[in-house]
Amino acid sequence: MHNVKRNLQTPEALAEKKQREQSKIVEFLALTEDVLSRKKKQEWSNDAFELTQRLLQINPEFYTVWNYRRNILLNGIFPQSTPEQINDLLSNELSMTTTALKANPKVYWIWNHRRWCLENVPDGPERNGVPSLEWRQANWDKELFVVERMLDADARNFLAWNYRRYVLANMPTRRPETSELAYTSRKIGANFSNFSAWHQRSKTLVGLWESGQLDPTQSRDDEFELVSNALYTDPDDQSAWIYHRWLIGSAGENKAQLEREIQLIFELLQEQPDSKCKYLYLLISQLVKPFTGCMESLVHYKRLLLQNHSPDSPTLKQECVELLSRLMDLDPVRYFRYQDLSKFSTLMFN
Repeated sequence: MHNVKRNLQTPEALAEKKQREQSKIVEFLALTEDVLSRKKKQEWSNDAFELTQRLLQINPEFYTVWNYRRNILLNGIFPQSTPEQINDLLSNELSMTTTALKANPKVYWIWNHRRWCLENVPDGPERNGVPSLEWRQANWDKELFVVERMLDADARNFLAWNYRRYVLANMPTRRPETSELAYTSRKIGANFSNFSAWHQRSKTLVGLWESGQLDPTQSRDDEFELVSNALYTDPDDQSAWIYHRWLIGSAGENKAQLEREIQLIFELLQEQPDSKCKYLYLLISQLVKPFTGCMESLVHYKRLLLQNHSPDSPTLKQECVELLSRLMDLDPVRYFRYQDLSKFSTLMFN
């Protein structure tokens, strides 16, 4: 690491360290050979089950061993267990993987194993002759709590966000989608740069619009107000710009809305002339590639106006060309990109 003073070690200390590392390697290789040998022989014993845990604690990315562990449960342990015992076993699995996630929050195989555990939890004890959902509901509720703690630790862990969507979609008793909108509001309020939270919000809104729980027109205006606060707070951050572009849509059908947002961006650019906001204008001229800031977005939105609402406007055409010319000066690294866009704009709208 930078600015960290290194402690010089004696040759003896280095030799001891190397010996310890070699011993760990030998132990790991022997354990791996033992586990894979048992797997090949289709051994479903408790001993094999315990060995897989030891191996996975050393290397949690060993997906073959995760698969073997599940097969031991399915073929060796579950058939000899009552539903209550199965619930306890899977609860222990979830606890074990919670510990693993704290050290390895972005290992796919741990998240996958948790999914499998949740999907195999028994419903619950019978109540008046009818199976309850007591065990399933308790485990899924706890899982949502765990993933929220993971997102508290790292609010931009995309694996945790993806897993959260999975949990919300599969809970025995679904939570209202409006509660997820409130959750993303808290996460965005804590950090406007949280792209994963903006993305989750877009997914939630689409569900609410499609189900008729929110009016698309009114709620979209509310969203523009929210994202505008983020843009004015940090105009150089791309997360809010990406969300803003999503709200506008790929075609920009609403002319009044498009013109209003163009004016907002222009005012922002006037306030932040030296910011990377200079890139916002360009997005209007670039329909298929991601934008990098406010000037690119402004170009993108002006081009939407040209394409869908005012194709014969010489003023808009000239503004796009001038903005692209400015971008060539301000961002010489991408000079030829802007040049091509300018040529394309000239040909497209003439």
